[in-house]
Amino acid sequence: MPRGEVLVAIVNNLEDMRLAHEEGWYRIPVASVRKWLGNRWPPRWLAFYQTKVFGPEAHAINYYAVVRDIRIVSRTDLFPDTPRNHPKANRRYYQLLLGDLQPLTKPIVSRRLRRIVFIPTTFEKFEAADEINDLWDESPLEDRLWATFKRARIRAERQYLVEIEDRTYFLDFAIFCNDGKIDVETDGDAWHIGPEPAQVDRQRDNNLASRGWQVLRFNTTEIHERPVDYCVSKVVTTINRLGRLDHTTGVPVRYDPSDPLGPQQLGLFDRET
Repeated sequence: MPRGEVLVAIVNNLEDMRLAHEEGWYRIPVASVRKWLGNRWPPRWLAFYQTKVFGPEAHAINYYAVVRDIRIVSRTDLFPDTPRNHPKANRRYYQLLLGDLQPLTKPIVSRRLRRIVFIPTTFEKFEAADEINDLWDESPLEDRLWATFKRARIRAERQYLVEIEDRTYFLDFAIFCNDGKIDVETDGDAWHIGPEPAQVDRQRDNNLASRGWQVLRFNTTEIHERPVDYCVSKVVTTINRLGRLDHTTGVPVRYDPSDPLGPQQLGLFDRET
């Protein structure tokens, strides 16, 4: 299945959504595509993640459309009334020409308010997603651990963006507890073996630790052969040590590390789902 065949773009103003609905196009800066999407371009479908300005439709994907064509244009091509001295007058954009916007029967929601840049994904994942975190298409290893977390009812945020000084990190899984936060990383063998990757990982972990993140790393063998009794057990032990899961997420907050998929103790404000 093609990676990036669906692109989830962020819409944070009403005018951009109006243009997509009424005029059938959306724009993305060329520089942003090069920075964030790489070879996951062009998309066959575009979906819209709507931010807080959209009121009842906020923090969710409610619409998507087929991409009929893509052109490279300047801002003045898109908005002829743009003053010549406008700082973005000559900025280049991809103009995505769209079919009619299709409403989703069930919106794909974000369970936690967070910053999202782009989410390139597959149409299969897009059709099956219940929430934003189901969309990420980074690696089969990450997908496997995510499925295990869901069975254990551990709510995590995938590809969570953290900025530290001049560095930008995307955490494989961010887990928020009452007294701390956890970064869980999936270390695929192809990317994390050798002295240079180890040095990069060490510096990254130190930077995150300086901002209060507890980092846990699991390799390919651990995730494939011991996903529950080792990986999830280590995660839930850390969750319990860090004051249990943040109760505002509305999920079970205490786990038995010896039986992480078994019954869980609910917090005062939690309910069964």
